Amino acid sequence: MPSTILLIVLILVLVAVLPTWGHSRSWGYAPSGTIGLLLVILIILVLTGRL
Repeated sequence: MPSTILLIVLILVLVAVLPTWGHSRSWGYAPSGTIGLLLVILIILVLTGRL
C-alpha cells in the first residue's frame, strides 16, 4: 500500500516538473529526467518485490 501511494506521488511530481512554463523552459529536462529515473527505479523495486 505505501509503495502504491509513493508511485502515484512520483508520477504527479514527474508531470509537475515538465518545462511547460516560460520561466522553467531554460531548465531543460533535468528535473523531469531525475524524477523519471527515480520512478523507473521504484517500479523495478516494486516488480522485484524488494519494496
